[in-house]
Amino acid sequence: MTASIKDYSYWVQKLDLQPHPEGGFYRETYRSKENIAHSALPGRFGGERSFATAIYFLLTAGNFSAFHRIQSDETWHFYQGSGITVSMIHPNGEYEEIRLGASLETGEVFQATVPAGVWFGSQLTSSEGWCLVGCTVAPGFDFADFEMAERDQLLAEFPQHEKIIHQLTR
Repeated sequence: MTASIKDYSYWVQKLDLQPHPEGGFYRETYRSKENIAHSALPGRFGGERSFATAIYFLLTAGNFSAFHRIQSDETWHFYQGSGITVSMIHPNGEYEEIRLGASLETGEVFQATVPAGVWFGSQLTSSEGWCLVGCTVAPGFDFADFEMAERDQLLAEFPQHEKIIHQLTR
């Protein structure tokens, strides 16, 4: 069965997705059984971490994934639906966008990586539809490494990005 582009609920049900704290829906699909020792990781990690983790992530029109950052690299993989724009603010203040989707001729890509320590959030590229992606994190994701952005903090640090900060914070 192929789901209609308007029927994101099909994917939420079939993939057993749950609401994500940053917005959208997700489910962890992989967590390596082996860990990297705390002593072998950079100091920004508070303990051992899985080698890698992976999730499904689904975002719908009218919703967004709020700016947040983690301590690991996160690779995004496009699967289905509308295109999605991942907005990034690097520690040096540089703004960058990744456009994931199937429209390669318009600059969308199937996969891209958000570097560790970068503030990022996402929203659909168009005003309707939904997008299903996967996110792979290495070293593996741990909520201890997750930091949700505070609007006032981001505005104070990056006033040049006021418009996108207002769009992607709650």
